[in-house]
Amino acid sequence: MRDSHLHPVAYTALLTGASLHEAGDMDQLRARLAEAAAARPGLITGWNFNEATLAEARLPVAGDLDLAVGDRPVMVHRYDGHLAIVNSTAMRIAGLDATTPEPPGGVIDRAEDGTPTGVLRETAIDLVACAPGMESFVDPADVARYMRGLAQLGITSIGAMVRSGEGPWAHLGDEVAIITSAAAAIPIRIHAFVTADTAATLEVAAAKLDGAGARMDWAGVKRFGDGSFGSHTAAMYEPFADNPGVSGTLRLNDLDVTMARIAVAAGRSVAIHAIGDAAAGRVLDLFEELVGEGADPHRLRMEHASVLTAEDISRMGRLRLVASVQPAFLGSETDWIESRVGPERLQRTYAFASLRRAGALVVGGSDSPVEPPNPWEAMALIRDRAGLVPGERLDPAAALEIYTTAAATALGEPVPLAVGSPADFVVVDRDPLESTPDELRETQVIATYVEGEMVDVTGADPWWIDT
Repeated sequence: MRDSHLHPVAYTALLTGASLHEAGDMDQLRARLAEAAAARPGLITGWNFNEATLAEARLPVAGDLDLAVGDRPVMVHRYDGHLAIVNSTAMRIAGLDATTPEPPGGVIDRAEDGTPTGVLRETAIDLVACAPGMESFVDPADVARYMRGLAQLGITSIGAMVRSGEGPWAHLGDEVAIITSAAAAIPIRIHAFVTADTAATLEVAAAKLDGAGARMDWAGVKRFGDGSFGSHTAAMYEPFADNPGVSGTLRLNDLDVTMARIAVAAGRSVAIHAIGDAAAGRVLDLFEELVGEGADPHRLRMEHASVLTAEDISRMGRLRLVASVQPAFLGSETDWIESRVGPERLQRTYAFASLRRAGALVVGGSDSPVEPPNPWEAMALIRDRAGLVPGERLDPAAALEIYTTAAATALGEPVPLAVGSPADFVVVDRDPLESTPDELRETQVIATYVEGEMVDVTGADPWWIDT
């Protein structure tokens, strides 16, 4: 089993930090941040926050967080990773005030007098995350432990999204350095897609990854075409149905194109995040150019491919590109996705069956820590879609393929279980092809093997924490 899109360092930060995903109101949110403050010095980070779970049904602002921890800096990440809230201390450390201009591709929410509220969207998060004094620390030993824990789910390989240089999670440190330091203790395969802010930074990161051991490599580059549905920053051709004045933020720029060409020239992959249909169209324009120049289509990945026009679904299939999708989004967005995109666009949202019929290589991942990295739940959602657009359901064999043979192709691995391929396999308590979706959700993993050796998960930390 493979998870084609997972953030190992941020996932570890969630499991070792303050998880806010079940905070029921502002008081509970503040209490969890206060607990985290008591446990460790420096920056306090909160993860997997969702304002929809709060009784107040609104985003916190700086003043709400100030009440939790006094003069300690705080940064709370919305669960989709495209919006953060910081407190007054963090804004002071970063020099963020009414005179701070909007960064390209980002939004600073402001009060009527121009004062930042503490809510930062997209690249505006970097203004605080990259500031000196906003560092937190992720222990490589913790990363190794949680990567070993993934084997409890039957995961043998991941497409690891890691950052080197600036970015919204810059406060975590250099993710490439962290994961390569952990390499010797990680028993599963790590194919790393690097987000870097310069070609020189990318070159150093690639060398570290390729030299980190037989089970880790530099897979390619990761870039961003837009934001997310939840933060109203996905780049759409038409405004959001529930926010008619907003069409999202297109982020793709000249640096993204440069990095893509560097990866193609090195024979590696290009993975570009695109959730809105306008972002997807722009990413496909670039991929079409690269295919015309000789790039391998299976090295060109659209991450999420959430909503596309009918024409772009066909174009993606005609070009034989990779659609790296996150079926778990169907479960977490069930209650609000139609209100966000509207009924017409909903028919083209998470269109797994249409993409496969068109000829795209559809592969599955979790985007963890955005969603739990449970492939069995994800395969169940591929089949029942939580009731959303039933015509896009896939059959059991196709659902399994998305996490096995198709994912292996996208990650540059040999055909699973073919003669001469590494003996990476999982033993489970039921047949995933014969199980109903609900039965599949209850799958128990008996053992996970990598290169013919059973992964020892004794003492491995739990793979997900709900509190």
